[in-house]
This record gives sequence, C-alpha cells and structure tokens, in this order.
Amino acid sequence: MRPAVLAATLASMLFAGSAFAADTYDVDPTHAWVSFKTNHAGWSNAHGIFKTVKGTISFDKSDVANSSISLTIAADSIDTNFEQRNSDLKSPDFLNVEEFPDITFASTKIEKTGDKTAKVTGDLSLAGSVKPVTLDVIWNAESPLPWDATTIKTGFSATGKFRGVDFGLKKLADFGLGPDLVLDIDIEAIKK
Repeated sequence: MRPAVLAATLASMLFAGSAFAADTYDVDPTHAWVSFKTNHAGWSNAHGIFKTVKGTISFDKSDVANSSISLTIAADSIDTNFEQRNSDLKSPDFLNVEEFPDITFASTKIEKTGDKTAKVTGDLSLAGSVKPVTLDVIWNAESPLPWDATTIKTGFSATGKFRGVDFGLKKLADFGLGPDLVLDIDIEAIKK
C-alpha cells in the first residue's frame, strides 16, 4: 500500500472511530429495577419499587465522560407491598401521579472514578420539582446473550440519595418517613 493511501485509510479509521465511539443501548424494561428505601420512624426502613422503567444509554467506553443516560419511570407503577400505601403515595400529597405521571432522570455530568465506576450527576424530575442528584454507578459487565450471540447486553448498578422535602414531599414527615430517600438501581440494556 502506498504511503498516501495508507495515511488516508488510517485517517478515515481514526475519524470514524471518534464519530462512533459511543454505543447506544435501550433499557430492557423486564430487567430494570428502581427501588428506594427511607427510614420509618426509626423502626425500620420502608421499601418500594417502581415497576415501569424505560430509557436510553449512550456509553462511550473509551471516555465515559462522553456518555449519557436518560430514564423515564412511570410514577403510578410504585409498589410498596401495601395497596393503601401505594394509593397514598400516588396522591397529590406525595407523587401527584395524575399531574406528574413521569419521574425522569437525565444525566448532565459523568465523572470516571475507577476502571468500572463513575459518579453520574443528572436532573431528577419528581412531583413537579427538578433538582440535581448524583449517583454512584458501577458498570457490571457486557456480553452477548447466551442463547443469541447477535444481541449484546450491558448492565449497571447505581446508588444515590436525596431529601424528599427538596422535591416538595413535605408530608413524608407526617408519616414518620425520611428525611432521606435512598435509591438502588439495577439496569440491563440492549445494544442497538
């Protein structure tokens, strides 16, 4: 190969690599768990989970700062293992799901903290309020499905916390809940 052709080939490979460095994934809604817990009057931690989660991840493995995540959670999919409590939490006193049906998280900054860890800061929209929340994220693994080598799946675990009153959830204290809500997130996503 002539030097000019070799240089042009290498240049096109470099530019193509940088243009396509980030892979895009769709969150697998059947393998997405967004759960939370909060202190219940000192007796224990009350737990809940949101059953409907969707989202998109752009993951640049060579420079995670160029990655992003966007999640949408159906607020009315909350489940705390007690139907009356679920109804109370869906009411205007708490999540107000009729007026604000979606809880969203959109990353604004990603800072690598280790080989497979990062701090992901993003805007959390909850019950009509939008505030920044930072999550500690672990990239667990990426591999093809054992029964379908053409489908690539990646997985992340994340934790974080925020104060409910910062999002207008002032009634939590009336029920002995809070003040912090601790998030525990596990997500599998399929490469597009």
